[in-house]
Amino acid sequence: MKLYIANQNYSTWSLRAWLLFAQYELDVEVVKLKLFTEDFYQALESVTPTAKVPALVDGDVTVWESLAILEYVNEAYLGGRAWPDSLQERAKARALAAEMHGGFSSLRNELPMNCRAQRKVELSEGALKDVARIDAIWSQQMTRYAGGWLFGDWSIADAMFAPVALRVKTYGLPLSEQASAYQQKLLNSPAIQRWLAEAGEETDIVVEDEAGEPV
Repeated sequence: MKLYIANQNYSTWSLRAWLLFAQYELDVEVVKLKLFTEDFYQALESVTPTAKVPALVDGDVTVWESLAILEYVNEAYLGGRAWPDSLQERAKARALAAEMHGGFSSLRNELPMNCRAQRKVELSEGALKDVARIDAIWSQQMTRYAGGWLFGDWSIADAMFAPVALRVKTYGLPLSEQASAYQQKLLNSPAIQRWLAEAGEETDIVVEDEAGEPV
């Protein structure tokens, strides 16, 4: 398998797809491209119709969009174990993953992922509502499960919310005690620590994602 991603410091969608491979130690060739460069678009031109990352090539199968990649790899290589076992919990996990995939627009727009930075941003009412919703989800799941992940064991839902944990770190967002415990669980996981180390080796600056004032 070959997985195309972009700058690890900035690319939230790349992180989500990459995490599944790292979490389960699946064999994959990672091709990292620099955002908004001619090489980026040239490399993807023959790979995916969207010319966006992440994109996965597995033999004669090509999958784009993070959630689709996560679903494909889970079915093809993990026997479905990246979702909770019970039908009820799988339904909820998928609903939360889809909510993260399609929602939280204010948070996304105002707080771009920037792993290397420490920033301060004045949040809009919409972004504050997004943060409150994130806090509610994490707190509720931490109350229900003792394993530390959203559904006890690590799942695709955790991959989908992982970039938010990095945003909390970058922008110093306040969280409740239970939500903070989950955020720290994500940050301290070996896969995220590896991602952060690799992001820290990058030197590229994407101006569009340099929001806020340095702290």
